[in-house]
Amino acid sequence: MLSDSMNEEEKQYLDYEDNNPLLSKVIQRNIRTLIRLRAKAANKRNLQDRIADAITSFSGHIVFVYVHLVWFGAWIILNTGKLGVHPFDPFPYGLLTMVVSLEAIFLSTFVLISQNQLSQESEYRANLNLQIALLTEHEVTRVLQMLDAIQDKMGIENDEDSELADLEMETKPEDVLVEIERLQQLALKRKKLSKLNHNS
Repeated sequence: MLSDSMNEEEKQYLDYEDNNPLLSKVIQRNIRTLIRLRAKAANKRNLQDRIADAITSFSGHIVFVYVHLVWFGAWIILNTGKLGVHPFDPFPYGLLTMVVSLEAIFLSTFVLISQNQLSQESEYRANLNLQIALLTEHEVTRVLQMLDAIQDKMGIENDEDSELADLEMETKPEDVLVEIERLQQLALKRKKLSKLNHNS
């Protein structure tokens, strides 16, 4: 029996663990954290964003195509005048063209709204991944420095070809970005020079 001091999240975690014996506790915890973060982000969305998501989701399914095929087919058939119905939008179907154009405008707006939200969530996740990567790099560097100090205390000599000294240097993200930019500019200059030499 669970103790009264356990909170609801811990109880749910234990239930999850019982239902998934093949997964380690760490993986289970990480999965639950991701699901909780996604649910939290979804709950923050207002009604307008949810409507935009629903419309975007529906328009991305094959049912959307089928609905339009039936709609356009019925519209054209009804406006031929062969079914005994007076054509309300004869060829070239100006009313249909206007309705479809308006639908395209609104649909593209809903898609952009959903994409903006997804971009914000992606940026948030990218920032989180960057912070974790930087923390991991810092921790690994510190561990290497500690191991090096232990090795020195024990009198174990380093291999001369070892990359330990390079790995022990702390990596600064701004330095990495500057170097990437420098190398990209250098590659562009070489490409331009190569084109000039080839053309001459």
